[in-house]
Amino acid sequence: MSGPLRVCCLVAGEEVAGSGDLLAVHDPYSGDVVAEIDQVGPAELERALSAATAWSDRGLSITRWERHEILQRARGLLAERAEEFALTIRREAGLCMRETRYEVGRALDVLHFAAIEALRDDGQAFACDVSPQGKARRIFTTREPVRCVAAITPFNHPLNQVVHKLGPAIAAGVPCILKPSDKTPVTALLFGGLLLEAGLPKPMLSVLVGPIDTVVEPLIRDPRTEVVSFTGSVAIGKRIAATAGYKKLCLELGGNSPLIVLDDADLDLAVKLASEGSFRNSGQRCTAVKRILVQRGILEEFTNRFVEAARDYVHGDPSDEATRVGTVIDEPAAIRLENVVRDAVERGARLLLGGTRVGALLAPTVLADVPRDCEMVVEESFGPLAPILPVEDIEDAIALANGTAYGLSCGVVTRNLEHALKVVRGVRTGTVNVNEVPGYRIEASPFGGVKDSGLGIKEGVVEATKFLTNVKTFSLPW
Repeated sequence: MSGPLRVCCLVAGEEVAGSGDLLAVHDPYSGDVVAEIDQVGPAELERALSAATAWSDRGLSITRWERHEILQRARGLLAERAEEFALTIRREAGLCMRETRYEVGRALDVLHFAAIEALRDDGQAFACDVSPQGKARRIFTTREPVRCVAAITPFNHPLNQVVHKLGPAIAAGVPCILKPSDKTPVTALLFGGLLLEAGLPKPMLSVLVGPIDTVVEPLIRDPRTEVVSFTGSVAIGKRIAATAGYKKLCLELGGNSPLIVLDDADLDLAVKLASEGSFRNSGQRCTAVKRILVQRGILEEFTNRFVEAARDYVHGDPSDEATRVGTVIDEPAAIRLENVVRDAVERGARLLLGGTRVGALLAPTVLADVPRDCEMVVEESFGPLAPILPVEDIEDAIALANGTAYGLSCGVVTRNLEHALKVVRGVRTGTVNVNEVPGYRIEASPFGGVKDSGLGIKEGVVEATKFLTNVKTFSLPW
C-alpha cells in the first residue's frame, strides 16, 4: 500500500465525513498505519437511529425473496473479492493468509445459510377446539422484525463476526447499526459497502466508528435500539448489560475451553486437535483450546508428540505464505501473554516450547506441569498458549473443566462412547465436541455459552435470525 487508506463511516447507507477525528488502524506486524477512519459523533448516530426506526415504523420492508437475493448477490460479490478481503484482514489483524482466507470462506457460508433463512417461515397453527374450554377457532403465529438492532463486533474475526451479525439481520428484515472493533474496522466498512452494492436498502445499514461515551453507549441505551448483539470480552459484555436496560441482549463472551484427552484416545488425532485448537488464528478465538487436560497414563507420550507437532507452526511475517501463526492483535496484548507465561513458570510450570516475543509476534508456546490455580488456567489467555495439565481420571477432568467462570465449549478425545457421553453430560458448557476441537460448528448451528461466557442466548444463523424477531399470535374463527 502506498499510504494509509482513508475510510468513511456509513450512516444510513451513505458515506459521511463524520466529526473530523481520525482513528488510525495499525498493522500489528509492521506497526504501519494502514488506514485512517473518519469517526462519527452524536449527530451521525442520531441520523442512523432515525433512519433505521423510520424504516420500521413506516412499515417499510423487503420481501423474503428480496432478502434472499440480496444475500446471494453479496455472497457472489464477496467470492469475487475474496483475496482483497483476505489481504485487508491480514493488514489490520496481523493474521496469516492461511487464516484470513479461511475466514472469508466461513463468511461465504454465513451468507449462504442466511439466504436460506430469509425464505424460511416457521409460523404455526393451533386448533382451539382441543379442550372443553375451546372454541371453533384457530391460532396462528408469525414473526415480526424488531425495530433496530445494535451489533458490536470484536477484532479477532473482522469479517466473519460482522457477517454473523448482518446476515441474520438482513434475513429477518431488521435495520442494523454496526459498531466494529476500533482495532479492525476497515473490513467491516468494506463489507458494508458490498451489501449496499448487493442492493440492501440504505436505511437498513449503518456502520459507525466513534467514541464510547458519545456514540457507543448512547446507541446501547437508546430505547429505539430494541436488541443489542455483542461478541467480545466478559468485562465489556457485563458493562453492556448494565448499560442497555430493558431490552433483548445477545452476549457471546469469552471462553476457557478445555480439550480432554483420555487414556483410550487416538493419540495422533489428539495431537492434531490440540495443535489446531491452540494455534489457529494465533490462538485468538473464544473457542480455542486454552487448557489441555491429559490423563496420566498417556501424559508423557502425548506431551512429546505435541511439542514436536507444535514446532511445525511457523510464526512470523503474516504476508509470508509459509507462516502458520501471525501476530496477536497488538504489542500490549502480546506483552500481557508474555507475562502470563512468566507467571506460570515462576509458579512451577515447565516451558517446553516458545515463550519468545518480538513486538506483537508471540511464538506458539507449550507448557507442562501448569498449576491449576495460575492465571493461564483460570482466566482466558487470548493467544497461542498451550498449557498441559495432568488429570487422574474422567471425574477429575470434568471437575477441572468446570473449574473456571467460563462455559463456552469443550472437546474430548476418546474411543469410549460412555466416556464421551459422561463428558457431554458433566461439563457445564454451551458445546461439547467428541473427537473434535471445542469450537467445531457450522455457521448455521446454534452457538453460545453459559456462566461468564454468555446468557445462554445462541448465535449461529438460524437462532440469530429468530432472536431478531418477535412472535405475534392471532386467531380467526375456524
